[in-house]
Amino acid sequence: MFQSFENKSSPEQGPPRLAALREAMAAAQVDGWLVPRADVHQGEYVAPGDERLAWLTGFTGSAGFAAITQDKAGVFVDGRYRTQVRSQTDTGAFQPVDWPETKLAQWLRAALPDGGRVGFDPWLHTLKEMDDLARALSGTGIECVPHANLIDSIWPDRPAPPLGKITTYPDDLAGKTSAEKRAELAERLKAQGHRAAVLTLPDSIAWLLNIRGADIPRNPIPHAFAILHDDTRVELYVHPDKLDALPANCTKDGVSAHADTGFTAALTILLSPVRIDPASIPVAVVETLRQTGIDAAHEVDPCILPKACKTEAEIAATRAAHLRDGAAVCEALSWLDAQAPGTITEMDVVTRLEEARRATGKLLDISFDTIAGGGPNGALAHYRVSETSNRTLQEGDLLVLDGGGQYLDGTTDITRTLPIGTPGTDERAAFTRVLQGMIAISRLRFPKGLAGRDMDALARYPLWLADQDYAHGTGHGVGVYLCVHEGPQRISRASETPLQPGMILSNEPGYYREGHFGIRIENLLVVQHAAPLPGSDPADSAAGRLAFETLNFVPIDRRLIDVAMLAQPEIDWINAYHAQCREKISPLLGPDASEWLDRAAAPL
Repeated sequence: MFQSFENKSSPEQGPPRLAALREAMAAAQVDGWLVPRADVHQGEYVAPGDERLAWLTGFTGSAGFAAITQDKAGVFVDGRYRTQVRSQTDTGAFQPVDWPETKLAQWLRAALPDGGRVGFDPWLHTLKEMDDLARALSGTGIECVPHANLIDSIWPDRPAPPLGKITTYPDDLAGKTSAEKRAELAERLKAQGHRAAVLTLPDSIAWLLNIRGADIPRNPIPHAFAILHDDTRVELYVHPDKLDALPANCTKDGVSAHADTGFTAALTILLSPVRIDPASIPVAVVETLRQTGIDAAHEVDPCILPKACKTEAEIAATRAAHLRDGAAVCEALSWLDAQAPGTITEMDVVTRLEEARRATGKLLDISFDTIAGGGPNGALAHYRVSETSNRTLQEGDLLVLDGGGQYLDGTTDITRTLPIGTPGTDERAAFTRVLQGMIAISRLRFPKGLAGRDMDALARYPLWLADQDYAHGTGHGVGVYLCVHEGPQRISRASETPLQPGMILSNEPGYYREGHFGIRIENLLVVQHAAPLPGSDPADSAAGRLAFETLNFVPIDRRLIDVAMLAQPEIDWINAYHAQCREKISPLLGPDASEWLDRAAAPL
């Protein structure tokens, strides 16, 4: 199994560890300390040795941070994790803080009314983050000061850095060689007058060099730094123990590999100006450039947008991965439907789904720990079943099943909500509203230039009519055999990046009733040029329209749909989608699952 069911949270360890941190703060002469969930590469995912937030507080969610003073300790989480943080931390020692409703600066002002020194590790915080915080604290007397990491000084058995092998990613799946990508980006650097760009995000480096890694579970990325020069050269910096095992394309055609211990020194000899992304560059890198007198140009990581706009080869590959994965999910759901309520657990479902994906012979990893939340556990949007939380699925439960696979040709992610036995009336009504929002996004045609923030409300509108909502974005970007969460594209109130052809996004509205049930329905979509409609305005046709192509093909559970709530175009969409499921997936299934699919995807 890729997934384990170990309970990784130790809330009872929180108070003594907090006491040790406060002693270290006193010795360092700081009045506060910031604990992010971050590493030196500033990606979303971190290795065990960088799980400082979880080690200190017990909270294991994938997003959040803590602020510690001598008499207060706040753990900041968004709406996805507010139930989870209360269950995983000692709330007598740690105060859950609703973020972003409560800003860090606001909290620090209340915690340090007379001012003070707040320490932070400059490798674990970005330039934008700390500049924003400094502005918000202006006039308070509170000063943020860089310092060696205090958590590391009190963590006696901190895991060693990962040493995953770096491998080559096939050019035919990438659609472009590394040399072609580097030449395109180098031309853009020249056009903007930038001599080099500093890259710290592992997925950017993996994409640019057509390599993959194994340093982070579920995400095939290498821990590395890189410097891209305006003459197409790239200097790659990795752990010294990885150098001898690097693939050939890391040391040819203008790519040189070095030990990461030399990265800081390499920064000091760059020619100005150097491009850095304030949203991902660690403060320590910025300070090194500043102290050396090297001018920094603040621009977005040059790999971000080209990586997000997939090539035709990447899109074709990910289509194939989703058909394979869809067949595996259908095999697992066929099995699930044959089990009587009260006879299987959440862990059984996770295990069976992974077995089905493994049976394809192509699974390299799961793309994240599978979410299988039954009944009240389904109300935790990012629930991870453990041996201590494992629930037997009972009559009347809803099961939120959200998982994905990492295949060489694509990264998959899909959520289905399933009834265990006979669903209730409230559950069916809420499910249908969520489905209506999901269909609205799936059917959308839109002008070029619109961003995810312009679409997010469409998915929520049916829920809003019933005074319901969900506390997460509607969709995130997805890579191709890279990270299942990829920027900059999102369908979210906060997303300002215009959607472009080739971008892959999730479409996953939901609804969560704490203590009772959860609902989420998710497909992945790829942005495509939309064909003109008959009778459309010529000016609009000339301007062009975009639309979404659906990648996942697994039936949406008909037992949870209140057909009377649907408009005819919504019914037509479901029937057309289910017809595609039968056409595309049936040939890939065994006899039992094929019969199940015929029933599950029958017309409404």
